[in-house]
Amino acid sequence: MRKIVSAVDKWATHPVSVVGASGTRVLLGFVGLMFYVSQYGDREFLFGPKGVLPWQEFVRQIHENDTFSLYAASSSDAWFQIIYHLGLIAALLVVLGVGGRVGLAVHWVLLWSLYERQPVLLDGGDNLAYLVIPMLLLTRCYDRFSVSTGFTAKMVKRLPESLRSISTPLHNLGVLAIALQMCLVYIVSGLYKVQGQMWQDGTALFYVLRVPEFSFPGLSHLVYENDFLVFAGTYVTVLFLVYFPLGILVPALRPWAATMSIGFHLGIAVLMGLTGFAMTMVACDLIFLSKGLDEAISLGAGLIQRARSRASEGGARTAEGVPVALPDLEKTG
Repeated sequence: MRKIVSAVDKWATHPVSVVGASGTRVLLGFVGLMFYVSQYGDREFLFGPKGVLPWQEFVRQIHENDTFSLYAASSSDAWFQIIYHLGLIAALLVVLGVGGRVGLAVHWVLLWSLYERQPVLLDGGDNLAYLVIPMLLLTRCYDRFSVSTGFTAKMVKRLPESLRSISTPLHNLGVLAIALQMCLVYIVSGLYKVQGQMWQDGTALFYVLRVPEFSFPGLSHLVYENDFLVFAGTYVTVLFLVYFPLGILVPALRPWAATMSIGFHLGIAVLMGLTGFAMTMVACDLIFLSKGLDEAISLGAGLIQRARSRASEGGARTAEGVPVALPDLEKTG
């Protein structure tokens, strides 16, 4: 009974993965920002009212799918330009940590509106971002890596005690929701692959890397032409996806499972070109690496401080050791 009470008390008073949640916010904002920037030159063709997908057809699809998009509110080109640039600015502010939860919610609405305007460009990362950002709204994801960290801390202190008391449990609930969502993504993906014949016989990687849209010229062939790499990569992928939740449940294995997941998705980004999806998954994996990130940041800050101290000491010694040339009064007089 005491252990249960202690666990509940810790849950209510000690926020978990604050650094990880803040890193998730930054990287998710960066993924959205890069989507806006990468499509900026072709924005009118891809997303405009007179673009490749006719505005009337787009609106019809919105109603059929029972979803929403701010781009469906008007067929005006001026409206499109305003919403697009507001979305770009909102994504940048999320990366910088400006705007708090309101800014993050605005970014979510604008980014989803853009995703719905041209679903052909999506790679799957949009679905995860759509689910995770509302969960992130519960967390204290602006406590770190934010230009307004000091201002946020002052505002939190000014809140009534009743509101501050629920801040930590809500944060922990949001972190738990993201963790469960990630585990669900991994295990469902793994179990779905297990049912496929190519994943069962160890040849799936060979066919995946030969798809022109999902290959890296000059590199992918080095993998799919090697029988051992294809066989090992196929089975390791399935085993990793299915057993990822077990690695997360064991505290000692958690950082290793998260690190392996990040490496796995960086490989997807390079070999398959699914950078948006891979970076979104990596962003959510940071939840499990909060302690390691905090230690790395503290270590880096310590090294920088030592370097500055040595530089200032060296400058002071140099200044003390340099003789000062006084003018020869006899010659100048």
